[in-house]
Amino acid sequence: MIIIMAPHGEAMVNSYSKPMNTKAPRRLSTEIIQRTKSDISFEMSKEKIEIEEVLPPIPEVEDAKCECCGMTEECTHDYIDRVRAKFFGKWICGLCTEAVKEEVEKNGGKKDEALSAHMSACVRFNKYGRAYPVLYQAEAMREMLKKTRMEGRGIRAKSTSPKVVMKKGGMVRSSSCIPAITKDMNDLALQN
Repeated sequence: MIIIMAPHGEAMVNSYSKPMNTKAPRRLSTEIIQRTKSDISFEMSKEKIEIEEVLPPIPEVEDAKCECCGMTEECTHDYIDRVRAKFFGKWICGLCTEAVKEEVEKNGGKKDEALSAHMSACVRFNKYGRAYPVLYQAEAMREMLKKTRMEGRGIRAKSTSPKVVMKKGGMVRSSSCIPAITKDMNDLALQN
């Protein structure tokens, strides 16, 4: 007797008895196995021929190193040539391509200026940002503040009291760390 649990939790009782006169399954002869193997290999060889006719050959890939950030990507030779044609003979990765596109939108469509601006930013990052990430981040904040001040959006607060409500999203601070950061960055530039 076998007790089977139904999905909804009720028990079902089943009386199943194994028949006494069961024969063992018939053994397959080696001749039948060989014929089956031959048929399968024949069918696979037909499919292989059909697949080769449908699919084009896979082009060779090679490693290409970005001339901006230094990242390496696996690309086909045709793709590398297309990218170089777009960016004045320089191969740049997909991330840098997007950054250059954004820079082109900012500067009014001058791709050569956008590419040189992005490349100089990458060179500066690779020189300082990787070695001194905290100083690089502070320098980036300084540059952001400079840009907002130049665009006329920078408003300084006269008081650091939390009760003072600033208009147009200005920043409140009591003293600046920028002179110390500038001194450190200048010292680094002199050492290199």
